[in-house]
Amino acid sequence: MPPETIYEELGVPHVVNATGTKTRIGGSRIRPEAVDAMARASEAFVRLSDLQARASELIADVTGADAGYVASGAASALALGAAACIAGDDLGAMARLPDTEGVADEIVMARTHRTGYDHALRAAGATVVDVGTNDKHLGTGSRNVEPWEIEDAIGEDTAAVAYVEKSYTEPPLDVVCDIAHDNGVPVIVDAAAELPPTSNLSAFVDAGADLVAFSGGKAVRGPQTTGILAGREELVESVAAQHLDMHAAEQVWEPARELVDPEELGGVPRQGIGRPMKVGKEELVGLIRALELFVEEDHDALTEEWRERAERISADLDSVAGFDTSLTADDKTAVAPEVIVSVDPDVAGVSAADVVGGLRREEPRVFVGADALPAGEFTVNPMCLTDAEADYAVERIAAQVE
Repeated sequence: MPPETIYEELGVPHVVNATGTKTRIGGSRIRPEAVDAMARASEAFVRLSDLQARASELIADVTGADAGYVASGAASALALGAAACIAGDDLGAMARLPDTEGVADEIVMARTHRTGYDHALRAAGATVVDVGTNDKHLGTGSRNVEPWEIEDAIGEDTAAVAYVEKSYTEPPLDVVCDIAHDNGVPVIVDAAAELPPTSNLSAFVDAGADLVAFSGGKAVRGPQTTGILAGREELVESVAAQHLDMHAAEQVWEPARELVDPEELGGVPRQGIGRPMKVGKEELVGLIRALELFVEEDHDALTEEWRERAERISADLDSVAGFDTSLTADDKTAVAPEVIVSVDPDVAGVSAADVVGGLRREEPRVFVGADALPAGEFTVNPMCLTDAEADYAVERIAAQVE
């Protein structure tokens, strides 16, 4: 464990991250090569549309999409994607967002895909139209969402269909895309945490998605304030027109034509809804470098490293009185194998909530996964831990019982 980090120098306790790539504790460890690239980017200036055009080229290459764009996080990518689906190439509609009077603004979404993150869609002015039920959980054999329900909800006010990519979501994405495209509307996919495997970079585009949002600050290990949007050229052009700095005289307004065609737009857009979501030159360069390295990485070796670390953590914690451990199954939603720790409060003398709360109050703080506290469980994710940090986390977890 480092004796002191920059956070202690600032009077703030740092965190030992045993919960994974969570935004609330800083995402993941940015790649050193990306940090170096960001430092070099800070030393000079660049036209951001040129840099976004270079990023678009790389994103298109690794995803198979027409084009790409770098946003200030996956949620920003979703908001900009929704704005593009609503406004298209209409400069007036762009200028009025999130006011959507007079334009199609509904985004159809399966009720079981709804999360707090779809606020990003509504921030662009979209009205989310829920379809389906939760009947699958009744054990009757019925499904939560039938394909016909999605088609039935699409009408003249529909701007897009939204889809959250997880192992448990249904109907299959290709089925949803076929329905949407038969009705002339695009599909936006939230795949923020669906990397690795690298095959997912292209899987959702291959399935027919028109826009796909990934986080740039999780497994890609780029800047935490970046997101990746991949999709159809005309939608990415609308994203750029609503995001780039548009304070320019028309006579000299010449954005990178790979992103925006001034003649097609017919004028200089006003500052769009994406203006509060700007991305700096340093973050753009950092994301480009991190993405290049991510696609070159040996992910099988990395997964094996995570599994071995998880197995060691599991064995160590299993010896603690009142703890019973297991590893997540292959159909897990996390990209790394996690240690599930079940706590028997009668034996341990503390509850799972006591353990998690106690760890977060220490200095340094130790964060473990708290999503399953109602079931008396917490999780340990090896993804963002060094071996030394893993040993320290195990020591401090065990200390909560002593």
